[in-house]
Amino acid sequence: MAALPQQTEALGALRVQIDAIDQQLLSLLNQRARVAEQVGELKRQEGSPFFRPDRVAQVIEKIQTANPGPLLNQHVGAIWREIMSACLALETPQRVAVLGPQGTFCEQAAVEFFGSAANLIYCSSFDEVFHATAAGTAQYGVVGMENSTEGVVARSLDLFLRSPVHVVGEVSLLIRHNLLRRETGLDGVEVVMAHPQALAQCQGWLTQYLPNAERRAVSSNAEGARLAAEDPRCAALASERAAAQFGLHIVSHAVQDEAYNRTRFAVICLPQTLAMPPASGRDCTSLVVSVPNRPGAVHDLLVPLKRHGVSMTRFESRPAKSGQWEYYFYIDIAGHPSQPHVAAALDELQSLCAFYKVLGAYPVTE
Repeated sequence: MAALPQQTEALGALRVQIDAIDQQLLSLLNQRARVAEQVGELKRQEGSPFFRPDRVAQVIEKIQTANPGPLLNQHVGAIWREIMSACLALETPQRVAVLGPQGTFCEQAAVEFFGSAANLIYCSSFDEVFHATAAGTAQYGVVGMENSTEGVVARSLDLFLRSPVHVVGEVSLLIRHNLLRRETGLDGVEVVMAHPQALAQCQGWLTQYLPNAERRAVSSNAEGARLAAEDPRCAALASERAAAQFGLHIVSHAVQDEAYNRTRFAVICLPQTLAMPPASGRDCTSLVVSVPNRPGAVHDLLVPLKRHGVSMTRFESRPAKSGQWEYYFYIDIAGHPSQPHVAAALDELQSLCAFYKVLGAYPVTE
């Protein structure tokens, strides 16, 4: 049915208004960008950090508080993060190491934190992400830390032990694994490739629908998608982003066993790149410790936290690989070291430890 002349005329008038508003927005955005360039020049003269995640969070919170609608706050936040990312790129591009190739959830986490104007450096493993960040090839890195279904990413914890980097932020992503392949159905799938964590998160679905297919671990889900694009016998567990990147069909959507499946990613850097962020009022402090192997030693670790009213949100153990059945304990606590009760608890805790290292203090995500 053809549109009525009055409707066509009204629609045209509204489009003229939108075009005019777009021109105003473009002018204001470029005005903002020119001011950002001046800010960058001052930061360069002072030697202060260009990227300040706490400042980004403050700006977005202020804008969301003033938002009268109808735009939703989450969309306003996403828009402003991209505006600030584009302006920051004019000051100095941020080099961020992520697990590659393109299309990984790690890449998605980096874009959510830094915006799409960041200069991403794709690495073949989390080892390489840590190395690139510690060596200065990248200013920041993003690594997987913990999945709500399968628990911690053990390799990341081990790498934190000896690396000079610390954690300055986190991103929590809702993870949806999709079965991707060149063909449009399940027939003929001989191999399913993905990161070991993804294979574990989808094992129930794979057992039910592809019981005879080999499950092959690869360095990342996006690497599995890349390989699946080369071989029609193979499928991958990966994101919609990876499907678009490698031209694959999404044969089955959301095949993870748990509907509420999230992964925490840590944003890491050298302390000289960015110092510990100031307290935000909703922070997490991460540390790794070890204690002498004696009766009650682990219990004693918890006493300072209880005495000073500090809540522990995570406690993980990893073997020290000394051959003596010794362990490192990775602990997350609620709060920031600048808070007196947290500082008192950490001081007392450190006095009990044979090894003690604060991995970082940073605002937690919603």
